[in-house]
Amino acid sequence: MRLSLRFVLPLMLVLWGFAYVVTPLVDRLTLRWFMRDLDIRSALIANTISEPLFDQLAAGRKVKIGEFFARITQDERLYALGFCPTTDAMPLASKSLPKELRCDTLDRWPHGGDNQLPSERGPLHVSVQPLANETYPSGRLVLVHDLGYIARRSEETKRYVVYFFLGLAAIVSLMTVVIAQLSWRGWVAGIRSLLRGEGLLRDPGAVGKFSVPEFRPIARDLQRLVQDLESEYRARDESQVTWTPETLRAILHGELRGNDVIVVSNREPYIHQRRGDRIEVQRPASGLVTALEPIMRACSGTWIAHGSGSADRATVDNHDRVAVPPEKPTYKIRRVWLNQAEEAGYYYGFANEGMWPLCHIAHVRPIFRSSDWGHYVAVNRKFADAIVAEAPSENPIILVQDYHFALLPRMVRERLPEATVITFWHIPWPNPESFAICPWREDILAGMLGSSILGFHTQFHCNNFVDTVDRFLEARVDRETFTVSLGRRETAVRRYPISISWPPDPAIVEKPIDECVAERRAANRLPRGHRICIGVDRLDYTKGILERFRAVERLLELNPEWIGNFSLIQIAAPTRSGIEEYQSHESQVRSLATRINERFGRAGPTPIVLKVEHHEPREVYEYYRAADCCFVSSLHDGMNLVAKEFVAARDDERGVLILSQFTGAARELPEALIVNPYDIDQCAAALHLSLIMPAQEQRDRMRLMRRLVREFNVYRWAGRMLLDAAAMRRRGPLANTVA
Repeated sequence: MRLSLRFVLPLMLVLWGFAYVVTPLVDRLTLRWFMRDLDIRSALIANTISEPLFDQLAAGRKVKIGEFFARITQDERLYALGFCPTTDAMPLASKSLPKELRCDTLDRWPHGGDNQLPSERGPLHVSVQPLANETYPSGRLVLVHDLGYIARRSEETKRYVVYFFLGLAAIVSLMTVVIAQLSWRGWVAGIRSLLRGEGLLRDPGAVGKFSVPEFRPIARDLQRLVQDLESEYRARDESQVTWTPETLRAILHGELRGNDVIVVSNREPYIHQRRGDRIEVQRPASGLVTALEPIMRACSGTWIAHGSGSADRATVDNHDRVAVPPEKPTYKIRRVWLNQAEEAGYYYGFANEGMWPLCHIAHVRPIFRSSDWGHYVAVNRKFADAIVAEAPSENPIILVQDYHFALLPRMVRERLPEATVITFWHIPWPNPESFAICPWREDILAGMLGSSILGFHTQFHCNNFVDTVDRFLEARVDRETFTVSLGRRETAVRRYPISISWPPDPAIVEKPIDECVAERRAANRLPRGHRICIGVDRLDYTKGILERFRAVERLLELNPEWIGNFSLIQIAAPTRSGIEEYQSHESQVRSLATRINERFGRAGPTPIVLKVEHHEPREVYEYYRAADCCFVSSLHDGMNLVAKEFVAARDDERGVLILSQFTGAARELPEALIVNPYDIDQCAAALHLSLIMPAQEQRDRMRLMRRLVREFNVYRWAGRMLLDAAAMRRRGPLANTVA
């Protein structure tokens, strides 16, 4: 004990002395921190008051500026405030501004330095911030802070440092006394042996094997628990993941044990068409294909789709499969064949005359026929047969796409109970009152709830779906976890905002911007310097093309200087031309474009260049890169990937995006000019603003939007769904009864 005290007392004296050595260092470091914080605070105050200050100066209210400064200096830390419009002027200041601070002496106080000024109240900190506009190009704002509170905090810091070292000395001394009373070497050796698992749990001669058999099941359970916790952490820590094709492959082969993905959609990513005596390969104009095709390239697997091309049958093998992409195959398409009656009833009838207008608020009345419903059920069953035939195992991962296959999830789960079925609904989901129109609403909902996970673009659509289920089905709805239990199975309803691949394919953005501008103008007979706005849509009544044309007409009425100097190039891919409503819509679009061109385009280039034809992605991206602005005027849309494609195409950080508030993309890209497409005057004003917007503002907006599209790309969209699917598999077999 006496030996311990001989060691403890000197130790306490050493720590006591060390505290007095360290305290001044901590004091100086703290003072530097305070000086930096004061400079940051000064810059923040300057930015905040600049606009009201210049407003007062412009109005000639110099007397009220003193009152304005006096209100600001009521803060106990801000001692005085002044503004020098020029070097030789008298400062406009609060009454407390020291006399030493004159406009002609401000150069003595460098920006960001340790500028202290003595006073009766104690030291003051002087900060000079540049504050200028067109009227006062050399104006400077003087801020004087009271440093008295820093001295008080410094004293507290010194006291706490001394207390800390005293406490540390006491703790170290106590530990020394305790350790001195123990058999040091034996105690440490025993602890090390225990930490290695020797003696108590393990046989030292048999590394990795428990000597007590009863502990082996516990060890295995603990090992599995640690692995599950690590996987759960990886699944949730999305902020640390860079989403790329390689990331998806890692998830698929790590989290989901290497199962291939089966994608099911009505539209196929590659269509083979006969052109005379040769066969051409086309990429359809579809947001769904744009999003999913990069996923399949990354994950391989099978894409099951309707074979609708005139040469599709000639290009498949004996099992109706074809490897794609043609230039470098990475996955395969399994084509399903439909006869004319099935296509008319399932696709044109129930899906596009019934479900499409029902889910889109575009003021087109949905049409439901029992014959169409019969074909819809039959085609969904035909696709279920194809899935079972293509499934590589009893528990495949199946991504069901869109409103064409509302019945498919339940059909698949009845035949493959262990399958993980992820259904993504690419279009909006209506409220319960609107959905009540559908005569087979209960069958639609029950079919969709065969999914393991059901995804929508926005939380608003998730809410609408859950409300609809709650209204029409005897199902258990958990609004806290957003799960729906129907019968013996549970479906998670989740928000997955879809996006595009990042970075864009180098082949479609390799042409320089200047070349794109020159070639696109020449191709459309537009003069040099002519301003261009681009619209890219399918020729669908939900896309707001008529409203877009009327906005152009209103722009030319209000701003005639744009007549002959501006054109909207509208790429409108033909779609669903067998439906009467689409035929009528195309006629209206052509008629309105002709009328506006006759009114404003007789003396020069036409204000509307309408191109009702298919365009390959490379050509579309050239239009994106050549345009001054892109106008997305959808009347109701799930997401709209044209907006994100335009942002991705603009690696020059120029161009303006005009975006309808009724798209899902408007919630993600607030830096766009958000408009109500039904408000024609507002849309015309947005067009005018986009054409006169300064280059720096364009860059600021585009940089923010490009950052979001880069981080929230399509690989993240798919990765989140696959990670959620992996988490569901870890929690237990999907066939288990819901408690």
